[in-house]
Amino acid sequence: MIIDCHAHLVPPSLLDAIRTQASHFPSIRLIEDGGSLGFSFAGGKPTRPVSKPLSDLPARLKWMDEQKIERQVVAGWLDMFAYEVPAEEGASWSRLINTHLAQAAMREPRFVPLATVPLQDGARAAEVLREAHAAGFKGTMIGTQPKGKGGVLDDPSLAPFWEAANELGSVVFIHPVFESGDDRVHDYGMANAVGRVTDTLIAMSRLIYAGHVTRYANAKIVAGIGGAALPYVIGRLRRNYSLDKDKLGDPDAALAAMYYDTIVQDPRALRYLADIVGADRIMMGSDMPFPIGDLAPTKIVAETKFSDAERAAINGGLARRLFGL
Repeated sequence: MIIDCHAHLVPPSLLDAIRTQASHFPSIRLIEDGGSLGFSFAGGKPTRPVSKPLSDLPARLKWMDEQKIERQVVAGWLDMFAYEVPAEEGASWSRLINTHLAQAAMREPRFVPLATVPLQDGARAAEVLREAHAAGFKGTMIGTQPKGKGGVLDDPSLAPFWEAANELGSVVFIHPVFESGDDRVHDYGMANAVGRVTDTLIAMSRLIYAGHVTRYANAKIVAGIGGAALPYVIGRLRRNYSLDKDKLGDPDAALAAMYYDTIVQDPRALRYLADIVGADRIMMGSDMPFPIGDLAPTKIVAETKFSDAERAAINGGLARRLFGL
């Protein structure tokens, strides 16, 4: 079974529901743009509009057939997660997204959904995560910056969420958000090329040093974008840890405990990732439908020096186990 572990989906029924229920979300402004929707959360910077490929289910299935991908793990779109709005409104928004992702997966069983949670409030995020597991979800995709720009995943107020994820054995897929937090990346396409990597690297490094990765070891933490430079900077992370071991989590133990996707766009980088963390911690992913992702995701796995057994695990064996397929 070939499984794409990293993709995004905005079901058309969700867009219809958002338009119909707009009055239920006073902190969310809808921005109609050429027949699609963008959003402004709590008066903040407008998002990009929802692109057609995020919602075009027939085209998605056709692409999967062409790539010989049998199942695809799909989460919502990070631009839509609404961490900036009041907590109760955010919880209702997350539940709406989850309802329509679950319905899409019921209609098309090739999709494996990951839930959204209101990460601006740890207790509510835990509650929504428990509801999602009860409804059949295997975990959640979360953004790197809860509570909006500058938020951190090791915020003490998020302890209830991490405790619930640990108790439930959730897959927790960590993904960069729309605004990386560094205005220098807003030229030359660098928001995608570099900003997503630095954003994820900082968020993951904080989780590592805070001890979350090993403290909540039953949660299956996935570091997107091939670990977002973590393997390359492990020496510096280790050196920093050696200077203050009494206060910092062990980066080597953390890297060995996490999981990673293949979205590095270079076989040499993928081989290096495997050398650092082990090929048995890596899953093939596309970041479908975004062009910065890998829209021929089995190719890099085929071109990288792996054994047949490692290649089989990366192309679906590990994902099958993590997601209980």
